[in-house]
Amino acid sequence: MGYLFEGDEHLALRGQIRRFAEREIAPHAHAWDEAGEFPRELYRKAAEVGLLGVGYPEELGGGGGDLGHALAAFEELVIAGTSVGVKVGLGTHGIALPPILALGSAEQKRRCIPPILRGEKIAALAITEPGAGSDVAALATRAVRDGDHYVVTGAKTFISSGCRADLVTLAVRTGGPGHGGLSLLVVERGTPGFAVSKRLEKMGWWASDTAELSFDECRVPIANRLGEEGQGFFAIVQNFISERLYIAGQCVAVAELAYRQSVAYARERQAFGKSLSGFQVTRHKLAEMASRLAAARALTGEVATRYLRGERTPSLAAMAKNTATDMCSFVCDQAVQLHGGAGYLRGTIVERLFRDARLYPIGGGTREIMNEIIAKNEGY
Repeated sequence: MGYLFEGDEHLALRGQIRRFAEREIAPHAHAWDEAGEFPRELYRKAAEVGLLGVGYPEELGGGGGDLGHALAAFEELVIAGTSVGVKVGLGTHGIALPPILALGSAEQKRRCIPPILRGEKIAALAITEPGAGSDVAALATRAVRDGDHYVVTGAKTFISSGCRADLVTLAVRTGGPGHGGLSLLVVERGTPGFAVSKRLEKMGWWASDTAELSFDECRVPIANRLGEEGQGFFAIVQNFISERLYIAGQCVAVAELAYRQSVAYARERQAFGKSLSGFQVTRHKLAEMASRLAAARALTGEVATRYLRGERTPSLAAMAKNTATDMCSFVCDQAVQLHGGAGYLRGTIVERLFRDARLYPIGGGTREIMNEIIAKNEGY
């Protein structure tokens, strides 16, 4: 386990997060999944061990580090905590805060980021709309200037941590059609006209909340705009590259956990007088799972390394996402098959992982959109 770019810092961080996840998450993972939420207090505990601050500047309350440190930390969170939903819920600031870091003023950064990294507030990113999913340039939520405010009208859907969020990084249309008319605003809980219109019930990721948000003539100060008008699309695209690498890393972590569960079960489960691992068909199935997992980890690690060197190639991130999501779906499916009837029962880790894995070829840009990005960048 681990990526080739990892050094002693990454290993120490892994150990710290592993201990936290084993102590604070794993014993409660199934119960929280069934309850559809985890205690808000967990954000504060995660902040205390440095999890929320990984990859963020120390002057803003972060712990330093970069994408590589975040990949290592969140892999341990999934594997040791055995919960994808909790990881997703704790990690939504990872897509909500980067636009603030990229476009925000010094005052905006100081006001918005430290409380999130201390676990005092929760952040969410709101881009997807009922009528505009992967086609970001077509989003319709409108922000019209009125004095020193924007009047925002529209709706967002599939927003992770949307029910709990104290701060939402919101994509709006301030200009004309297409990507050039998009801007980003920070909207805070309690702003008149901003409401959670519906909590969404999902196939997987039960422990994380997902919401529909509504904006009914919601007045947002112009001072809450990130950067200039029309800069939103560029920030969103840049955010997508790192998000897709995070998704690829999550898939590697989920598959690693499913694979480990399968190896342990195959060694322990007896059938026809010997363990399941005593049958060639089982060993070959595990070997195929391990091989695909290693290949996806290698590609994700290569793309992450190039990203850390300053390359921002969207096609490579798309390749890593598709490869890792395909692998994760395969490994989790095979894990359920190896567990037999036990793998179909609620409460079994591989059953939960099988449901959780289905979102990855959809979230962060569908598999089909990834192929279109690859095709466009490769020139065919």
